[in-house]
Amino acid sequence: MITEEMVRTALKNVYDPEIGLDIVNLGLIYNVDVQDQGKKVQIDMTLTTPACPAGPQIIDQARREVGALKDVFKELEDVSVNLVWTPFWNPSMMSEDAREELGFF
Repeated sequence: MITEEMVRTALKNVYDPEIGLDIVNLGLIYNVDVQDQGKKVQIDMTLTTPACPAGPQIIDQARREVGALKDVFKELEDVSVNLVWTPFWNPSMMSEDAREELGFF
């Protein structure tokens, strides 16, 4: 069965093209909910800014990367990505590695 860890690992393949880091380490993934014994995955995520020009591309890529888990986990039927703005993203939400890479101390 698909786990939250598997979903987060798949989402590490999704990069913000303007920043060059993956959306997990950027702290853009707020929640991953695997439901109905792996049939559904619901992701709550945000963007670094509401005006992010790459937003639609990032959301679509997130949906595709998690949807690709169906190649191994045939029970996966639905992947939904909910864009949320609360709490509003800020650099403190990034992983330590991401902050170091971008020069935030």
